[in-house]
Amino acid sequence: MINRERLLETFLSLVRIDSPSGDEAKIAQELQTRLQELGLQVERDSMSNLVARLPGQGQAVMLAAHMDTVMPGRGIKPVVKDGVVHSDGSTILGADDKAGVAVILEVLQTLREEGLAHPPLEVVITVQEESGLLGAKELDCSALSAKMGVSLDAGGAPGTITVSAPSHDLVTATVYGKAAHAGTQPETGVNALVAAAQAIVEMPLGRIDEETTANIGIIHGGVARNIVPDRVELFGEARSRDQSKLETQTARMVQALESTAQRNRAKVDIQVSRAYEAYVFTEAQEVVRRLMDACIAQGVQPLLAPTGGGSDANIFNAQGKQVVNLSAGMYGEHSTDEHVAIADMVTCARIVLQFLAGLNS
Repeated sequence: MINRERLLETFLSLVRIDSPSGDEAKIAQELQTRLQELGLQVERDSMSNLVARLPGQGQAVMLAAHMDTVMPGRGIKPVVKDGVVHSDGSTILGADDKAGVAVILEVLQTLREEGLAHPPLEVVITVQEESGLLGAKELDCSALSAKMGVSLDAGGAPGTITVSAPSHDLVTATVYGKAAHAGTQPETGVNALVAAAQAIVEMPLGRIDEETTANIGIIHGGVARNIVPDRVELFGEARSRDQSKLETQTARMVQALESTAQRNRAKVDIQVSRAYEAYVFTEAQEVVRRLMDACIAQGVQPLLAPTGGGSDANIFNAQGKQVVNLSAGMYGEHSTDEHVAIADMVTCARIVLQFLAGLNS
């Protein structure tokens, strides 16, 4: 029922369309056309998120993915070798998340060709997921009738179901010192970079425990090598699937910044914001149970797994939808080693098809 060659061709055609976050106009138009040709009613919001609807019987279900990619993601040249699709090594592949988009399109095509019964479908394909889930955050989820859904935005072996994901705090700090000539009067200055560096050393960073991570990813500061830097910006984050652990980690980062600034006679302005909220599912929830049943029916052993990353599913769940991520088979996401096996995309499509059929049984 799932057409392997058509699925592959769809995927290859999508990854050849440049769509880094914030530049999705071309692929949005392509996807809108494809969805309309498959008989769906398509709406595009002010962000260029696509919401496509296909009538059916029973309770509505969401199928979700995102159309944008990370960089380097322009001029992608997919290479198929031994049943696996890679890039040529100079860019990412874009399987994250065009493998998911291709799977959804193939499922819709199969439903149409075979005349299969299915529930009402709401296909949501967002923009700017990679730059902070911005498309999903601006999506009007109140206009979606689906209460549960599957997002095709995870990697790993077919049948991997992401049942928990972390909350995510953004930590931004500006350390203020006092400029001075580094060669003649360094003692009259206050080195903002020294204060910032000491704070980073004192922060617990990296893998904190099995549920918690933290990072300082960007540092900006200084204007010349012979001037004591009077201003340094830090951009960091903390994540945890446990709310109390996240609060503790974020507080320790803030404390390190405040204490080192004080010791160095500097000042610091700290901003903490919540990027998204955690979610946790168990086998008791219908969407998980039915996905597991669909995997087993297709001869795939389901794997319920946590993740340390966020996705549009975090936003949908915070809006009252029960949405879990299902692997579309990609590996090495966000790197030039990214790849996906054709057979794994086919298996994912079969699981989704089986999942939809199960909702009508």
